[in-house]
Amino acid sequence: MNKHKLKQRILLAVAGVTLLVVLVILILPSMQRNPEHKIGLIITGKTTDSGWNSVHYDGVVSACEKLGTKLIVKEDVAEGDGSCAEAIHQLVNEGVGMIILSSYSYPMEVRDIIASYPDIAFYAISSEYVADNLTSYFGRMYQARYLAGIVAGMQTENNSIGYVAAMSNNEVNRGINAFTLGVKSVNPEAKVYVSWTNSWDNKEKEVASAEKLINEKCVDVITYHQNQHYTAQTADAAGVYSIGYNEVAKGLSDKYLTSAVWDWDLLYYQIIREYVQGQPNAVERRWFEIGSGVVGLAELSPQVSDETRQVLETAKTRLNNSNDVFSGIIYDNCGTLRCGEGESLSDDALLTDMDWFVEGVVIYE
Repeated sequence: MNKHKLKQRILLAVAGVTLLVVLVILILPSMQRNPEHKIGLIITGKTTDSGWNSVHYDGVVSACEKLGTKLIVKEDVAEGDGSCAEAIHQLVNEGVGMIILSSYSYPMEVRDIIASYPDIAFYAISSEYVADNLTSYFGRMYQARYLAGIVAGMQTENNSIGYVAAMSNNEVNRGINAFTLGVKSVNPEAKVYVSWTNSWDNKEKEVASAEKLINEKCVDVITYHQNQHYTAQTADAAGVYSIGYNEVAKGLSDKYLTSAVWDWDLLYYQIIREYVQGQPNAVERRWFEIGSGVVGLAELSPQVSDETRQVLETAKTRLNNSNDVFSGIIYDNCGTLRCGEGESLSDDALLTDMDWFVEGVVIYE
């Protein structure tokens, strides 16, 4: 074979390999996108609300794009009026195989509906109810709340700290208690005053609660468990330190000290991947620890001292080494011992029996 023919054959072989690579690149994404993988998401508000609902939506969108699944969203689905059940029926009729219930009260009100669709994989946020086809998912946000409490406890000058909270349930109470334990770990004299709004998202009530705590209890640091950042905005306008929740509030002064935040992209990628890989509802609960990156503290304000930052680093290390927040001697605010020396509260107790408040919490209606 002469050199000219050999060169031609080599060029043809290279061209063939190149064409094959191009075809693989073009075809592989469509092969990976399984049309049977449809994800349903149910949220209480709008996908664009710049709060709790939008961050869940954005997290699920990100995960679906990475995993090649189709997303169908039902928004403005109220709790407690039958809307969630109707949204589930609609999603099933549209062919979804996995349904995400992104608000606390959804799963309990649709228990019978979930049972009636055994072939659908349900995932419910912070659920106290589990089933063969329902996995509870959440992060150990109380660990981030504990760290936020350390910041508040070291920042307060008058030992009066405020907490605007939606309603008394296991999830919210757990956050209040963890935050207060963080406060008390660095400032035993401080009190945490809680004002209820009885709503996840009500600007008028949240502003009123924040103003009441600032004006009547003279709190100089305030935090919240609400869908929006109205409490932080109210505190900022009053010149009071605040600590956020869920995500970082925009447009505030450096009196906004930090926020207990979620990485919903990371969380939703992990649970949707389970479904895509054919292993839905493999466990009853997915409760992501602070070391997973799903929960944590946002960047600290320049107002936060170096001493506080050092204490936080020590506390983070302890939490990452599985020394949990709810361990050791813990009394409630009625003087009853809830956890003893060398003991830790179980996950079941944290998830389903948190109907009490630790020493240092004052309910201020």
